[in-house]
Amino acid sequence: MPQDRDDITQLLAEWSAGDEAAGERLLPLVYAQLHAIASRYMRDEHSAATLQPTALINEAYLRLVGSEVHWESRRHFLAIAARTMRRVLVDHARARKRDKRGGNLVAVTLDDPAGPEHANPIDVIAVDVALEELAALDERKARAIELHYFAGLDYDEVARVLGVSTPTVTRDLRFARSWMYDRLSEE
Repeated sequence: MPQDRDDITQLLAEWSAGDEAAGERLLPLVYAQLHAIASRYMRDEHSAATLQPTALINEAYLRLVGSEVHWESRRHFLAIAARTMRRVLVDHARARKRDKRGGNLVAVTLDDPAGPEHANPIDVIAVDVALEELAALDERKARAIELHYFAGLDYDEVARVLGVSTPTVTRDLRFARSWMYDRLSEE
């Protein structure tokens, strides 16, 4: 895996420098990680929803290919990919809601990836709005939630991405989980 991480970082650098072939070689190396992120987003999706994890990955990857991001590392790529997937899901949910007045919303949960899997589903639009509100209050805590729960980074990886200590990430996530729970409970 460390060699794969180095390969991914190298391919990201080449892709950022304009080598489109590097982007094509990158996808097979990161596909499993992207699928894991997509699966976390879709975990408690209502059965009537039409977007599948593979479609989510494809749409997000197309958006990433069209972006002009200078990729710093594998963690940076996964963080941006998770945010892009969230945007795809929000766009999809809004379109469905427009199409079906009050229609079925894509659901996600704020479970710890290692924790219980039987939480009440929450609609993706409400999660997005709550994350945006949290970001307005404290951008780092919102990013910590996104990186840990949606990108699947562990506490140490989140700390490196955010440039803070692991205990700070622990405190940030404890606060952010509580804040998000309270905010989403109001819905």
